[in-house]
Amino acid sequence: MDRQGLRRLVELAIAVALTAVLSQIRVYKLPQGGSITAGSMVPIFYVALRWGFRWGLLAGLLAGVVNYITEPFYVHPVQVLLDYPIAFGAIGLAGLFQRRPVAGVVVGGAGRFVAHFLSGIVFFASYAPKGVSPAVYSAVYNGSYMLPEVIISSILTVLVLRAMERVQPVQPA
Repeated sequence: MDRQGLRRLVELAIAVALTAVLSQIRVYKLPQGGSITAGSMVPIFYVALRWGFRWGLLAGLLAGVVNYITEPFYVHPVQVLLDYPIAFGAIGLAGLFQRRPVAGVVVGGAGRFVAHFLSGIVFFASYAPKGVSPAVYSAVYNGSYMLPEVIISSILTVLVLRAMERVQPVQPA
């Protein structure tokens, strides 16, 4: 493995670890899962925007697995896939927008929302109040934490990227 490959791997590992830590710092936690955190998606967005879609996808997928290990919520195997590796992996979609970081964060956040939304319709419809469509319930429930998460992540990701532009790695002599 070359130096750049090793650097990517190390940054990915650090991002997954930071995501796990930041996801524990909650501004608000919803009763059936989901929370507003201290920018827990930012490390994955950073990897995706710095190294591209594939690395962001891998970082998100691994972060989703770690999230499931630390706070498992199991209803059905497909629900686990949707709410953990697929939802977090979707954050890596940001890597398709490396030149437009805010658009990347919005697309990655929307991808995660869609995975949670589908899981909510299929596996959590029974939580919808009487007379409320499971789709509407899932959209409102998941949107109530994903929208603030995306806003927080947009701001923090731009700040992190700007700070990192100023820090150049030391080149070997």
